[in-house]
Amino acid sequence: MIRCAVTAGGCVASWSGDRRSPAVNNPCSVRMPTGNGGGWCGGLRSRAADLAGLEMASLRGGVGGLFRASPRYGRLQATAAVDPEDIPLEKVQVKSSGHVLPYVGVACLGAILFGYHLGVVNGALEYLAKDLGIAENAVLQGWVVSTSLAGATLGSFTGGSLADKFGRTRTFILDAVPLALGAFLSATAQDIRTMIIGRLLAGIGIGISSALVPLYISEISPTEIRGTLGSVNQLFICIGILVALLAGLPLAGNPAWWRTMFGIAVVPSILLAVGMAFSPESPRWLFQQGKVIQAESAVKRLYGKEMVTEIMYDLRASGQSSSEPEAGWFDLFSKRYWKVVSVGAALFLFQQLAGINAVVYYSTSVFRSAGIASDVAASALVGAANVFGTMIASSLMDKQGRKSLLITSFSGMGASMLLLALSFTWKALAPYSGTLAVVGTVLYVLSFALGAGPVPALLLPEIFASRIRAKAVALSLGMHWVINFFIGLYFLSVVNKFGISNVYLGFASVCALAVLYIAGNVVETKGRSLEEIERELSVAE
Repeated sequence: MIRCAVTAGGCVASWSGDRRSPAVNNPCSVRMPTGNGGGWCGGLRSRAADLAGLEMASLRGGVGGLFRASPRYGRLQATAAVDPEDIPLEKVQVKSSGHVLPYVGVACLGAILFGYHLGVVNGALEYLAKDLGIAENAVLQGWVVSTSLAGATLGSFTGGSLADKFGRTRTFILDAVPLALGAFLSATAQDIRTMIIGRLLAGIGIGISSALVPLYISEISPTEIRGTLGSVNQLFICIGILVALLAGLPLAGNPAWWRTMFGIAVVPSILLAVGMAFSPESPRWLFQQGKVIQAESAVKRLYGKEMVTEIMYDLRASGQSSSEPEAGWFDLFSKRYWKVVSVGAALFLFQQLAGINAVVYYSTSVFRSAGIASDVAASALVGAANVFGTMIASSLMDKQGRKSLLITSFSGMGASMLLLALSFTWKALAPYSGTLAVVGTVLYVLSFALGAGPVPALLLPEIFASRIRAKAVALSLGMHWVINFFIGLYFLSVVNKFGISNVYLGFASVCALAVLYIAGNVVETKGRSLEEIERELSVAE
C-alpha cells in the first residue's frame, strides 16, 4: 500500500492504492477526513499522482531505507510538499497516548492476578496443609504448588487459539471464568481434591493471561510509548506477587486467614471481565479478520479520530490483512516464520535457565546465612528489588531500546551469579559470605528486572507477524511454563548432587550464552510500529 497526503483549502486529504493493483496508475479519488467521517474532494488528482510518484520512488529504495529514517518522520519525508502544520503528528501522538491508558490498566488486572496466584500459595501452604489434613504429606503439598504451573502451561497454549478465534477482549472475558472459579474453589476447599482443582483452574487462567496481556497491550499501544506500557505488564506481575506476600501478614494471628487470601482474587477477576466488556477490541485483530469498519471505530476510541487515517494506512501497508488465511500451529514451524519464532522461544529459554526461579526459591536460605531469619523479610526484599528494577526498566524501555536492556540485564545477572558462587566457595571471602550472598541475590534480581524479566513478553508480540502473533506468543509462553515447572521440580535435587556453587556457575554460563545470542539474533524494535517491524522482518526472511 502507498499513500500521499496533500492539502487543499486548509483540509488534509489522503490517497491510497495498492502497488500491485492497476489502480496505482489511475488515482481517481482523494479521501478528505472530516468531522463526520470524511467526504470526497475533487480537483486534486494531478497533485495526488505527483506525490504518489515521490513515495513510489522512496519505496523503490527498499524497506531498509525506510528504517534508516526516523519512523516518526519517515512518512513526512516522502511527502515533503506537505506543510507540517497541516499534520501536527507530534501533538496527535502525545494526545493519543492518554486514550489507551484506561484499557491498559484493565488488561493489567490479568497481570496482577498472574503474580497474585503464583505468590499466594507460598505463605498460605503451611496453614492450608493443616486444615486439609496434608501437613505430613510433602507430595500432596507439592501438588498444590505445582498444579497451577501445569494449568498455566495448558492455558498458555490454548490462549493463542482463543485470542485468534474470539478476539482479545472476549478471550479476556472468558479467562475471567477459570480465574474467579479457581480462586473461589481454593478458598472454600474442604478437601485436597477441591483445592487441586481450584489451583488447576487458576493456573489455566494465569496461563491464558500471561500470553494475552502483553499481546493486547502491544497491539493497542502507541508506538512512541509501546515499550513503557508493555513493561508495565511485568511491573504489575511483581506488584501482584508483593500483594500476595502482604496478604499473608495476618496469618500469624489468624490461621484461617488463608481462605481469605485465596478469595481476594475473585474481585479483580470480576473487574477484569467487566472492564473488558467495555474495552475496544484490538484494531489489528479486527483488520486481520476483514472487519475494517470496526477496526476504524476501535482506532478512533484508542487514539482519537485524528489518527484513523494514519493507523489504517499502517495496517494496510503491513501487506497481509485478511488476504491470507488465519495461521495454524504448523505454520509457526515453516521456513517463513521459524527464525523469528525460534527467537521468541529462545528468549524465554534463556530467561528461565539463567536461574531466576532458582534464586527466588533459594533466597530464604541465602538470607538466613546472612543472619536474616524472617521469611517475610527475605521475600519482601526480593520482591521490592524486582518491582524497583522493573520501574527503572519501564522508564528506559523507549529510550535505551529492548536489545540493549536485554544485553545489560543478562550481563548483570551473570556477574551476580559469579559473585554468589564465589561467596560460597572462596575462603578469603568467608567472613563476608553472608553479606555478599545477599548483595549478589539483590543485584541479580535487579538485573533480571531491568531486561530479562519484562523484555521477552514485550518483544515477542512486536516481532511476530500479525497472522501468527497470538499463537507464536502462546507457544513461547508455553516454553516458559514448561521450563518453569521442571526447574521447580528438579532444582533442589540438582543442588544436592552438584552443590549450589556449581549450579550458580552454570547459571552464569547461560547468561553469557544469552548475551552472545541476543547480540547476533535479536532486532531492535524501539520507535517502530508493529507494521514497520513486520515489513522489515518479512524482507529479511
